[in-house]
Amino acid sequence: MHDKLFYSPVALTVGLGFKREIASLAEMHDFLTEWTTSRRGPLYRKAVQACDLAIPGYVTIEQARHALVEFAQAAGILWPDIEPVVGARAVARGYGGYAA
Repeated sequence: MHDKLFYSPVALTVGLGFKREIASLAEMHDFLTEWTTSRRGPLYRKAVQACDLAIPGYVTIEQARHALVEFAQAAGILWPDIEPVVGARAVARGYGGYAA
C-alpha cells in the first residue's frame, strides 16, 4: 500500500496511559484492524470505510483522518490536547527537610 501521510498525526490513548500516534493511512488501517471486535460500532465502520476510500483517492486523506478523530472521540481514546502530568509534586525543602 502506498502510504499517505496526514498533515498532523492523531494521538490515541492505548493501554494504561500510553500514547500511539497515527500519522498515515497505513497506520490508521493497522490500528482499526487491531481494534477490539466487541467495541466496533457505526463510527468505527465509518472510519474503516473512509480509510478504504482514501487509499485509492475517492475521499481525501484529511476526510479519513477526520473520521478517525470522530471514532476516537466517541470511543474515549483521543489523547488529550494537554499532556497529562503523572506523579509530579512540588516539594519545598528547607533546614532539616522542612520548609523554611
